[in-house]
Amino acid sequence: MTQSPPRISKAVIPAAGLGTRFLPATKATPKEMLPVVDKPAIQYVVEEAVAAGLSDVLMITGRNKRPLEDHFDRNYELESALTSKGDGERLSKVQESSDLATMHYVRQGDPRGLGHAVLCAAPHVGDQPFAVLLGDDLIDPRDPLLARMIEVQEREGGSVIALMEVDPAQIHMYGCAAVEPTVDGDVVRISGLVEKPDQADAPSNLAIIGRYVLDPVIFDILRHTEPGRGGEIQLTDALQLLAEDEKIGGPVHGVVFKGRRYDTGDRGDYLRAIVRLACEREDLGPDFRTWLRRYVTEEM
Repeated sequence: MTQSPPRISKAVIPAAGLGTRFLPATKATPKEMLPVVDKPAIQYVVEEAVAAGLSDVLMITGRNKRPLEDHFDRNYELESALTSKGDGERLSKVQESSDLATMHYVRQGDPRGLGHAVLCAAPHVGDQPFAVLLGDDLIDPRDPLLARMIEVQEREGGSVIALMEVDPAQIHMYGCAAVEPTVDGDVVRISGLVEKPDQADAPSNLAIIGRYVLDPVIFDILRHTEPGRGGEIQLTDALQLLAEDEKIGGPVHGVVFKGRRYDTGDRGDYLRAIVRLACEREDLGPDFRTWLRRYVTEEM
């Protein structure tokens, strides 16, 4: 009897970065706690993991990241104050974050790159496939990218990477994939990966965005991966070895995402993400869109 592959249940969220692009706001506040409308960016990411069925979430943190733990913990004093005021609506919002998932935390002692951050998850993940979600990329819940990636991984094995077409002039800002088509229109087989190539050297305009579903063999590879671009241990370099030889840990596939993605890692895109999400909110959208139209036509 053929044994079915293990169901993916664990998500890893690297959150140890310093957020230097958002200084001075991130001098004392983790970048992941910057609000996107009225929720911190990191909550959107955890909600995405939970919506895909991943209720066990490990966050890789660093120094000055205690607010992340506090946000997903209970705040009894605040809850008691809201209860005594009869403010059930705000009480529900406060409790929502602490009830989302089973949260775990481990510190990345040295900022040695994304590959090293993922390696910090090895004791918690064990020998099960797992998902990695980067907090800079917010995926609209109406476009269930992670669920599709899990589906592909459970069918094909190996690892799955989220890809998105970008302007070739911007490919130097991303990891980039060389791909071959498959019978599924949104799925490609990855034959090579390169981290932030020059436009002339890029094998395609398919950029890696911040979602991965990984075979646990990646941990063994990362343990022996030398520092690469920027002197950091690059997850892309480890995945390149898997793409070159599927005997190591199965094939590497990519899901080409064409949905709504909000990049909060850049100041301009962060502002655009807030505007887009606010415009689509039922409680905020109508008045905000009216103001925005008037502002653009009358004051710009």
